[in-house]
Amino acid sequence: MFDNLPRLEGMAKVKLMVNGSPIIIELNGIEAPITAGNFVDLVQRGVYNGLVFHRVVKSPQPFVAQGGDPLGNGTGGFTDPETGKKRSIPLEIKLTGDDEPTYSKGLGQQSGIMSPDVVLKHSRGAVAMARSQAPDSASSQFYIALAQLDFLDGDYAVFGQVLEGMDAVDGIDQGDIIVSAEVIEGIENLKK
Repeated sequence: MFDNLPRLEGMAKVKLMVNGSPIIIELNGIEAPITAGNFVDLVQRGVYNGLVFHRVVKSPQPFVAQGGDPLGNGTGGFTDPETGKKRSIPLEIKLTGDDEPTYSKGLGQQSGIMSPDVVLKHSRGAVAMARSQAPDSASSQFYIALAQLDFLDGDYAVFGQVLEGMDAVDGIDQGDIIVSAEVIEGIENLKK
């Protein structure tokens, strides 16, 4: 299933440089192999270098810092230069006790489940894929949770966690640029 998409079979780490500060993110390909694999592949391709954080919501309470849109306005995604087609990935949510993630179906509030027991939660510093209402519409846009956001669990695919540099994440303002993104550990776990 979804054999045409990259997978991360294990863990990896990515370093984002924003405002002169490193942000180290651990990616979990064990629990979210397609979502994490997509991100690692896009980092490897240099897709995120020079892109802006186009949506940063800090008030009335901290919410998210969102980036990864090649158009810079929240409407774009990654187009594969080899095929000319936009790459979308399925919504990928793994519940505690399940052997495999559930694909293409929200398991949270959007589907009437108030507190899904997800493996990867929207804790402060969680990294997840942004998408439109369609479950399988995520492409390259991602966000970092600026607070614990339990109400998003099960509806958006978390695939990583900020390990270092959360102070730099808190300092991100709308329009700030991802100067560079690089895989610093685990690239051997990427399968294309």
